[in-house]
Amino acid sequence: MHYQDVLTFIMCGGKGQRLFPLTRDRAKPAVPFGGIYRIIDFTLSNCLNSGFHRVHVLTQYRSMSLDRHIRMGWNIFDPQVGNFIDTIPAQQRVDESWYKGTADAIYQNFHVIQNDKPEYVLILAGDHIYKMNYGNMFKFHLEKNADFTIGLVRMPIEKSKELGVCEMDGDGRLVGFAEKPKHPKTIEDAPNHFYASMGIYLAKTEFLKKILTEDSQRQSQHDFGKDVIPNIYKEFKVFAYDFNKYEKYGAYWRDIGTLDAYYEANMDLVNVTPEFDLYDKQWPIRTYEEQFPPAKTVYDGSLEPSRKGEVVQSLLSQGVVVSGGKIYRSILSPNVRVNSYTTVEDSIIMEGVDVGRYSKIRRAIIDKEVRIPQHEEIGYNIEADKKRFHVTEGGITVVAKREEIGKLS
Repeated sequence: MHYQDVLTFIMCGGKGQRLFPLTRDRAKPAVPFGGIYRIIDFTLSNCLNSGFHRVHVLTQYRSMSLDRHIRMGWNIFDPQVGNFIDTIPAQQRVDESWYKGTADAIYQNFHVIQNDKPEYVLILAGDHIYKMNYGNMFKFHLEKNADFTIGLVRMPIEKSKELGVCEMDGDGRLVGFAEKPKHPKTIEDAPNHFYASMGIYLAKTEFLKKILTEDSQRQSQHDFGKDVIPNIYKEFKVFAYDFNKYEKYGAYWRDIGTLDAYYEANMDLVNVTPEFDLYDKQWPIRTYEEQFPPAKTVYDGSLEPSRKGEVVQSLLSQGVVVSGGKIYRSILSPNVRVNSYTTVEDSIIMEGVDVGRYSKIRRAIIDKEVRIPQHEEIGYNIEADKKRFHVTEGGITVVAKREEIGKLS
């Protein structure tokens, strides 16, 4: 079993429309997460920690910040020994169309596979938060002598309208598949859950070429979940790898598909005992970090008590200054300043935000380089927020990058 026989593709070409306005200026995998990370860092860290060091990142939509992040933070492998992390923009190599779907994205880049000559191809999504040793899935694939293996995870039944639903027999072979059904097939010993496709696929190179070539000649959306998998699982040896069963870290997987899901996954990190541990030395998460001084709270004992800097159950990144403000259950990215007499709670504050005196922020996502004026309130009057900002179904107020905030007239 040689990991050099595996070529990895990370899919990063989607528009991420349900994450707007966070994706107004950047690709979905480049959206900041957990203070200092980008979403793609979790998939890339899985590759690094698993020993899969031949990686192509497929980009398309507003990819400049993603390209820059990978170039500056992930230029860590030596191509002279066959290891690399490359970004490949959509190039219209097959015809004049951009990527039509996940399967088409791989098909349009099959010349890359032919150049690298791998025996196997691993396909990953760049917009999920989880820890996974892909070597275990590779071993499972070889043991089953599978043509195609799908990574799956157990999810609550209410999520079935967002994901592909898998059904497998006792040996792990796929015997049923439906994309986003209203009435999913549930797990026998867990009737409130179903097996969901993680968007992770592993295949023999020659088999992958065969099924993608056939798919390219059909009238379809050229998507693995909608088109390819339903057409192959009955005829070929398609197996399902149970993430929850086989993985040490299999208790946690989040698809950051919506703003509410994004907010909830971030808030998971501030729990007293978070399900997803950023401090695990056995499986570190890597990223690119600019140089900032240490985080700082400011309090002079001679000042009035209301100007005491206070931080409770929160994540503070480097360069943060909490000058007399109060922070509760929140995540502050680098170079954020929270001024006196302010309150920030249950919120995500991204890099370079300045929170003015006497302002109050609650249940909000503030994107980069926003200046919050003095006496501003965000998240306290949802109807007023809707007139100025984007408010999610779950009631989270989202302020776009560099947005100029003015009072209602």
